[in-house]
Amino acid sequence: MIYRASAFIVEAALRLRAMPRGQEALRHRLALDPAAPADIWVHGASVGELTSARPVIQALAQTHRVLVTANSLTGRDMAADWGLPARLAPLDTPGALGRFLDQVRPRLQVTVEGEFWPLRSRMLATRGIPQAVIGARMSPRSASRWRRLPRLIGPILGRLAALSAQDPDSEARLRGLGLPGHAVLPRLDLKLLAPAGLQLSQPSAERDRVLLAASTHEGEEAAVLDAWTQARRRNPGLRLILAIRHPQRGDEVAGLLAGRGISFERRFTGGTGGDVLLADTLGEMDRWYAAAGICFVGGSLTDRGGHTPWEPAAHASAILHGPHVGNFTDAYAALDGAGAAREVDEATLADQVMRLVADPSAARRMGQAARRVLEDRAGDPAALIARLRELAGTRL
Repeated sequence: MIYRASAFIVEAALRLRAMPRGQEALRHRLALDPAAPADIWVHGASVGELTSARPVIQALAQTHRVLVTANSLTGRDMAADWGLPARLAPLDTPGALGRFLDQVRPRLQVTVEGEFWPLRSRMLATRGIPQAVIGARMSPRSASRWRRLPRLIGPILGRLAALSAQDPDSEARLRGLGLPGHAVLPRLDLKLLAPAGLQLSQPSAERDRVLLAASTHEGEEAAVLDAWTQARRRNPGLRLILAIRHPQRGDEVAGLLAGRGISFERRFTGGTGGDVLLADTLGEMDRWYAAAGICFVGGSLTDRGGHTPWEPAAHASAILHGPHVGNFTDAYAALDGAGAAREVDEATLADQVMRLVADPSAARRMGQAARRVLEDRAGDPAALIARLRELAGTRL
């Protein structure tokens, strides 16, 4: 009652601000401008959430009318660029939600990762609209906070028809907060669906002789060049693609290469080959992963927390990484344990590169193992998509 009354007061104040027609964003949040009807209402906070769920969203859009909402303009615009109806989400206030639901008349509401809004949950249930959460996350800190509000979170979770958690720990925390067992679906890591769906790069002798240093930071390029120079003495055909994390450092890294007397081409000026290719552009990383049988993932020799191993895994590249992988501890542990990745430091990087170049079959086995780990952890979204379609019913 207190939450609903507070929301009503806030909405009344915001409506006064939204009266001028120039306040389009606020008018969308208050559902003062019309929205098109849809079978399924999908909501994600912003770009990251919606990007991870894109394979599921687009699969649903093949059979049902889908409306996507986001809390940010960038998230809304991205979904619109996919060719889907998109708008800012209604605020969790009685009037805004009522108007929005009257306009859209969804037969299923899907939330990506997890936003638990009391009024949204209650009003959807009152109208008999099933609710689902996909890729649900619940951190220990969030779970601790929700435990102080059992009369809010309990009913919200109890009304869910389906929930697919991102990881076992999140699922356990949500169950502990009141998620009913009948709503639990197989876990999916949405962020891995897109890389797991990439076409597998085919092995070749040329690819075996390419080392990619991906997303390197200041202090790492020198170590990579030392390792490549040593490995190249034994394997003269070994090429290097040096894909720096921040392209604005291109001039700096080009100076480092020139200072060492290394012949190189620069992607920024149109280069595509050479013994060393300095990849200092944006939006082409997938191309470099596809070209390299061996990948050193940067941000891990210097303490930057490491970068994702799943993109090289998608292309079945043998993965090398430094000791600093705090951003992806679990991922690297799984890959290391499966023989798909190896930890190195500045002293051992060259040795590991030479070993893999000298034994292409071993490098290929590592890459294939990495792809298997990726596919296993991503999961198969088919059952989830089928359940969501079932909840949405036959398209009208």
